[in-house]
Amino acid sequence: MRIDRAAIPAYAASLAAAAYVPGLDPETHFLGDPGPTAGYILTLDAINFGSGYFPHLRRRDQRSGYFHVARALKARWERVGPLAPAELAQITIPECRAIFDQPAEGPAGELMGLFAAALNAFGRHLLERHGGDFEQLMAAAGGSAERLAGLLAEVPFFDDVHDYRGLRVPLYKRAQIAGADLHLAVGGFHDLERLTVFADNLVPHVLRLDGVLAFDSALAGRIERGELIGSGSEEEVEMRACAVHAVELIKGHTGRTAMELDHLLWNRGQGPRYKARPRPRCRTVYY
Repeated sequence: MRIDRAAIPAYAASLAAAAYVPGLDPETHFLGDPGPTAGYILTLDAINFGSGYFPHLRRRDQRSGYFHVARALKARWERVGPLAPAELAQITIPECRAIFDQPAEGPAGELMGLFAAALNAFGRHLLERHGGDFEQLMAAAGGSAERLAGLLAEVPFFDDVHDYRGLRVPLYKRAQIAGADLHLAVGGFHDLERLTVFADNLVPHVLRLDGVLAFDSALAGRIERGELIGSGSEEEVEMRACAVHAVELIKGHTGRTAMELDHLLWNRGQGPRYKARPRPRCRTVYY
């Protein structure tokens, strides 16, 4: 695939002029007192993946699988209270199925197993490194979203680094988006401009349909047929890395941060034009 650099200036101008302010939807996200809210956001971003599984989920929200997961976790926070790190370290697959209203079998059941493993790993990390306290993790970041991403990148399932033709390519989608989401929910981060776009499957899809990314015909055909793209495959890493590079080029023309552009493009992807075309799907723990 390639970036159509000639398309960047006009496209960037259209994004610079877009009347859009990043924010979290209060209908689907828990937004209360700072402590429980920070715990909710960090827990949500520990399981902010499932692209290739989402078509198989039982969903209460038709926008995307992400909104179903966010809403279900919010309901757990409001109904029972926050999940403490010690609880995350021991949460079971049946408990995840109950929280997210999913069956035991099929791709949705497989995703619940991955959710439990991701939450266990995150809970153990908090217990071992940060006194079993979400707020100690945030204090260790010292108001730096970049530092928080580095701390989270030490946790299994957040360690989003891939081999590409002998290179090590760090993408850190969820490790970076955690700081951005926390800033929108509770504030306090001073270096959001240090983040890149949060490389997943939807932003490349939007950039492709908007004429910024060009996929070769073989890959485009696989996507249109709904075939899964392998996690860590050359085409999957290239797709995500090209999206990061393209947004960095766009950013230079707009005055917006990569975080702002990511929210704009991701939410654009919820529109009917982008929903009508198959997006790249990958069963991965990274998005």
